[in-house]
Parts: sequence; structure tokens; C-alpha cells
Amino acid sequence: MNFHAYPDRDLMYLSLANTIAGELADFIRREGRATLSVPGGTTPGPVFDILSGVDLDWGLVSVVLNDERWVPDHSDRSNTRLLRERLLQGPAARARLIPLVAPAAAPEQALPDLIRGLEPHLPVSVLLLGMGADMHTASLFPGGEGLAEALSPEAPPLVAMRAEAAVEPRVTLSAPVLRAAFKIHLLITGEAKKLALEQATGLPPEAAPIRVVLDQAEVHWAE
Repeated sequence: MNFHAYPDRDLMYLSLANTIAGELADFIRREGRATLSVPGGTTPGPVFDILSGVDLDWGLVSVVLNDERWVPDHSDRSNTRLLRERLLQGPAARARLIPLVAPAAAPEQALPDLIRGLEPHLPVSVLLLGMGADMHTASLFPGGEGLAEALSPEAPPLVAMRAEAAVEPRVTLSAPVLRAAFKIHLLITGEAKKLALEQATGLPPEAAPIRVVLDQAEVHWAE
């Protein structure tokens, strides 16, 4: 883990967006394509706003969420909606969005088709993650139903997750997919999450799921 502390959030968002854009450009030059995986929630929104205006060959970029709530994509709770409103705008509107939600009644019913849609875009080139104060990342929640499967080295790329803290059922990238990403960035803000991150370093992934990527991660923090 490399820990980067910034004097303020605005500088952090700008620096991180520039880093991600540069990494995506490198992958496009070398591989002819790139896959970017990003979190939902409000924290990464300013990074999305900056990235959306970057002059990049977005038509060669596939974008997939780290996880998605099993809600319609027009819901206020939808990460897909946030992505469309904040990242897939301007030049970045040309990127290809890989869906993690479908009309099926339950995520388990849709997983085979969602996995088939995702697999051609793996491994992830650049992975941006967030972390909760409970040390969850993506939808890998401590104590969650489905966590053991998602942490397994043999886990499929996508796993259905249910947890009290999650409210709705969710679909999440599994630990093997997160670990296999070429570039891993973790974005956190505030003293509470910094302390949680320090605590996570001494815990197993079952108690602190962020541990699955922590050794490889570039951590970006500002108060």
C-alpha cells in the first residue's frame, strides 16, 4: 500500500483524475483498449466530473461499476444513474457502459448473462474503489450473505450480495477480479475512514474486505 495524503479534497480529486486518465491512455496505446471500474456513492463524483472532460479516446474504454444495487437504473439509489449523470458526459459519453443490473426479479437470475457481458472486458485496467467505515469495499460487506463466495479464489467474476448494511440486494465484482486489476486506487476522505483503514491492515478479509486489495493499492486521502 502506498498512502498519498493531500492538503485538500479538490487537489486530491484533480490529481487522482489526472492519474487515472494517464493510466487509461497508456493502456489504450499498448492494448488498443482499456477497462475502467469505478464505485458509486457521492465521494467519487468530483473525480467523475473531471474525467468526463478529459480528451481521451473514450470509444476504446469500457466502464463497469464495482457494484450495483438491485434497483431500476432511474432510481435515486442507482449507481448506474450516478455514472450516467457524472462520468458518461461530454467526451466520456463515448465510453461503453457494461451493465451490472437487469430486469430480472433477483440478481441470481441475471448473473449468468451479466457475467457473459463482463468477461470480454477483464481484467480491469484501472480500478477505483471506495471504502466504508465498516471496511467494506464494492459490495463486499463484513458478515454479508455471499461474502465467503466472493472472497474465494474460485469466485465467479460477479457475485450476488445481501447484507443488512446494504439495504437492497446487490451485485458486486468478486475479490479475484478486484485483485487482478492492473492499477488499483482507493479513494477515502475524513479521519474516521483513515482510522478504519489503519485498523484494516491488521484484520483478515472476512472482517475487513478492503484487505483483498490493500497490499496493491494506491490510497488517496484528504480530510
